[in-house]
Amino acid sequence: MHVAVAGNIGSGKTTLTSMLSKHYGWEAHFEDADDNPYMNDFYEDMQRWSFNLQIYFLNSRFSKIQEIRTTGKSVIQDRTIYEDAYIFAPNLHAMNLMIKRDFTTYSNLFNLCNSLIQAPDLLIYLRASVPTLVNQIQKRGREYEAAIRLDYLTRLNERYEAWISTYAAGKLLIIDVDHNNFPENKEDLGKIITKIDAEINGLF
Repeated sequence: MHVAVAGNIGSGKTTLTSMLSKHYGWEAHFEDADDNPYMNDFYEDMQRWSFNLQIYFLNSRFSKIQEIRTTGKSVIQDRTIYEDAYIFAPNLHAMNLMIKRDFTTYSNLFNLCNSLIQAPDLLIYLRASVPTLVNQIQKRGREYEAAIRLDYLTRLNERYEAWISTYAAGKLLIIDVDHNNFPENKEDLGKIITKIDAEINGLF
């Protein structure tokens, strides 16, 4: 069983991944943003470090997917390989923060990796408005996220919605974070678990 949690910066992916891992006994695989050697540099100079950052993430996520499929364990993954390819990298290119040559190289490498992997059995998408994202980003207080601009989050949200509207690689569950406070409300978390149970039962 491979479940993946997708969503914009600050949508609650890591928190939900932790909660579901504990509830179901799934092994959790977290995004290594805090260990990414390019992250601080990227937020200080996006144009210079965008390609390096995306290549690092692509390599990391591809390696994790291979590991997930070979171990045979039930795993829940914080963020997917698709989000960089369909949201972050195209957004950087559109904002002139990644030159066309680098974007083409990245896209070609992603297409190669994507041809060698299996989609998650269930994708959970955390949908959140920009005010909700900003509030949650401020709560966790990561220094490198302090400079994230509202227009950047808005652009990412638009690309997330475009991607999710066409996602057909596997089962999809959408959670409206604006109206579901799962980190602090057990009843809200229970609603998510009930929906996941229904999706999982349909996988077998």
